[in-house]
Formats: sequence, C-alpha cells, structure tokens
Amino acid sequence: MEKERGLADRIAACRAGEEDLVFWWLGQMGFAVRMGGRTIYADPYLSEDEARLYPPAMRADEITNADIILGSHDHLDHIDYETWQGIAKASPEAVFILPSLLKERISRKLQIPAERMIGLDDGKSVTLKGLTITGVASAHEALDPDPVTGEHPYLGYVVRSGERCFYHAGDTCLYEGMLAKLRAQGPFDAIFVPINGRDAARYTSGCIGNMTFQEAVDLSGALKPALAVPGHYDMFSNNLGSPIAFKAYLEAKYKGIGCWVGERGTAVEVPKKV
Repeated sequence: MEKERGLADRIAACRAGEEDLVFWWLGQMGFAVRMGGRTIYADPYLSEDEARLYPPAMRADEITNADIILGSHDHLDHIDYETWQGIAKASPEAVFILPSLLKERISRKLQIPAERMIGLDDGKSVTLKGLTITGVASAHEALDPDPVTGEHPYLGYVVRSGERCFYHAGDTCLYEGMLAKLRAQGPFDAIFVPINGRDAARYTSGCIGNMTFQEAVDLSGALKPALAVPGHYDMFSNNLGSPIAFKAYLEAKYKGIGCWVGERGTAVEVPKKV
C-alpha cells in the first residue's frame, strides 16, 4: 500500500519526531527533508523537460506541505521557476530562501510576493519556523561575487534544528576558506554534495562544473558527517557522475563515515552525529 501512494503523499504522511531527520532524494540536487517538525525542499526540479533522463519525482502542485524552499542559484535544475510557482500556490505558507542578489528579480519574474522570499548571503542567517538557515558561498567553478554589492549568486545552506543539522551544497567546487566556514557551522548529521565534476568540453559548452567525486569525498572526510549523500550525477546525459565511485572511495579512505546511495523517492532516516 505504501508503494502505491505518490511521493508527495508519502512525504506529507511522514510523522518524524522533532529530533528526527529524514530525507527523500528527488533527483539531481533536489532533496525533501523532514527535520524539526518541518518539511524543507532543497533545489526541487520538477518541471517536464525533454533533456531529462527520467520524469519528475512528483508534480509541484502536489506539494501542499512545504514549509521552506531552498534555492541555491538561478539555474533551471536548482531554482526551477515553474516548480516554485506551483509550490507557492499549493503551499501558501511556504517561505522561499535564495541568494539575496537574486531575490528582487526572481520575486518580480515569478510574481511570488517579496514577503514570502528571504535573501541570504555568505555567512548570513535567518531563524524561522524553528529552523536556523545559514548561507555558505558556493563556487560554481568560481565564486563570482557581484562587483558592486559583493553578494554571491551561488549558495549552499546549513540548516539546523536543535542538535540536528545538514548541509546542502548546491553546486560548488572547493575553494580557499570553504572548509573553515563549514567546520564552524557543524557538526553535521548529513551533507548533500554534487559529484559530477567538470572538464573542458562541458565548460566550453556552457555546462558549469562542480566538485569531482574525489573532491566531494575529501570534503566529506574533513567534515565527518554521520551520512554523506552524493547528488547531481544522474539527470542529463552530458553531465553525469558515478555515485558508486564516490561510495567506494569514501569507504576506502574515510572509514566510519556513512554513505547513502539509493533510489529516488526512498525515505532515509539519518542517524545523529555522535
């Protein structure tokens, strides 16, 4: 019976306690997370697109339980305009968090009221609905801060509720100072990291890259979360990665750090970091 229910219904039916942390991978860097009695959707990419290798995990208008939506940067598979508009209507109490550099333009374009959007930047935090969310600059090959305001167009997010905490990296490569910022925010129960890497062919075609799986493993090893979760490796034929290689390297190099690689839409309960 459980398998016959749609994913949106299964997420809405989750009765995880205040101290629990449960997630569902939606594909690419999209995750639904239940923590602190709230439901967070990070980078949900649910629009139909002929370039996708598989259909969306659910429809945006099925998401009636969203509390917070995290958007890491203005690329279709991270801030999906159609998905955000659908969730805004289906979950009228949901709040959208995105880089402050993008807030005014995206609010105007999507006709989502500005009061439903919160802009963050590197090191900036907001506490709402019992969660504290902190922006961490991401380097989507480069940090690319705005030359006037210094604000960053790409962010990851650290989300905390009491003693539970996760990091969603968005799209990023490693950069000087990144590890220190993250260590100051930890410890982490879970980290969600991209592993598709980067190369000349993709860069020259406009496909901006991320950490390699080796770099993502080393970041995981340095942060020592209870669970490391790879993403951004399965959506587009010209931008794939290997979660099996990530898992094997992590297990070989950093014994004791948990790793999850599995099917989209599976409920995963994250152990506490001890």
